[in-house]
Amino acid sequence: MKRVLLLVLTNFAVIVVLGIVWNILDSMFGISQMFLSMGLPAHFGYIAVMALVMGFGGAFISLWMSKGMAKRSMGVQVISQPQNRQEQWLLDVVQRQAHAVGIKMPEVGIFYSPEPNAFATGARKNDALVAVSQGLLDHMSQDEVEAVLGHEMSHVANGDMVTQTLLQGVLNTFVIFLSRVLGYVIDSFMSRGEERQGGFGFGYYISSIVLEILFGFLATIIVMWFSRWREFHADKGGANLAGRHKMIAALRRLQQAHATEDLPGEFAAFGIAGGIGDGLKRLFMTHPPLEERIAALEAAR
Repeated sequence: MKRVLLLVLTNFAVIVVLGIVWNILDSMFGISQMFLSMGLPAHFGYIAVMALVMGFGGAFISLWMSKGMAKRSMGVQVISQPQNRQEQWLLDVVQRQAHAVGIKMPEVGIFYSPEPNAFATGARKNDALVAVSQGLLDHMSQDEVEAVLGHEMSHVANGDMVTQTLLQGVLNTFVIFLSRVLGYVIDSFMSRGEERQGGFGFGYYISSIVLEILFGFLATIIVMWFSRWREFHADKGGANLAGRHKMIAALRRLQQAHATEDLPGEFAAFGIAGGIGDGLKRLFMTHPPLEERIAALEAAR
């Protein structure tokens, strides 16, 4: 839940920053007055345009910054010149898998974490980053690491980072639009009988903020469902690249290690580990439980 709250707050912070930028542009060019002078439908049109810019703007800014943020926040050491056999082997495996799925060689890196984990990120499938933890290399065999790399390369080849960004952008737009439209309705109801000179009342700002937080959590549930669905496909992709028995063995190893999501914010959705929880917490999981992922691979023929 801590990771989910961090993700929600990060998206909210980006939206707030874009909102400030929008208000600056509005004060400079009088965008709102142009719409408001056109009547109520145009007023909602102004909100829709603002929601579209802020919703997709926040999502795509996060995607554009994702690779650089991953390197800094996770301390990823990109392998430019392999220093040992293990690093050379990692590059060889990723190169082979990149050729198999028809994409350019991504950057490959290692980050320090005792937990076995890995993730992929990047704004484009031909300009991606695939990173593994030191814990993964220490606790898994080469066959199992190969399967994990195949899983992450499947995320890249499927364009999962961009797809999730588009989904997040659509949901952000609806969250911003609906919260402000309903805030306007609530404010109008609260100020019945009062003379208004135009613009928004105090009730609009309070209700729209509360509704945006509430709708934001509902949107997060949808994004997390998509993330779990996507993990099953990445597992199948890893099985195709490395072998089904290797992918199953890697997931079983994660089970034995009791691996959890130790990746911050949005990177958790593209890690290999995760999926511990039940009840309401299950709605906010980025990964399905490992036993379900193993069962899905075992049932595949």
